Amino acid sequence: QVQLVESGGGLVQPGGSLRLSCAASGSIFSIYPLGWYRQAPGKQRELVAARTSRGITNYADSVKGRFTISRDNAKNTVYLQMNSLKPEDTAVYYCNVGLWWGQGTQVTVSS
Repeated sequence: QVQLVESGGGLVQPGGSLRLSCAASGSIFSIYPLGWYRQAPGKQRELVAARTSRGITNYADSVKGRFTISRDNAKNTVYLQMNSLKPEDTAVYYCNVGLWWGQGTQVTVSS
């Protein structure tokens, strides 16, 4: 049973940065594609960033140039670096690895 534990969310002012982390209980990152999703109140969950097992990345248009997905296989951790945050980035962020999902971490961008 794989478990994903997220951390790094919080309250940040517009223009600020946060780095989300998602730690897995097993060595699965080299096998499965990785993804970060988010869900804002009243909206559907959407893909924010994805990375294939070969390192190909893809980003939602709304975050291109601001967010970066990366992984550290030695630490079994995937990251989402978020810069130049905007109020519309406010949401619960979830990591996804293959069939597994994290519990979600709240990101609030507000002054």
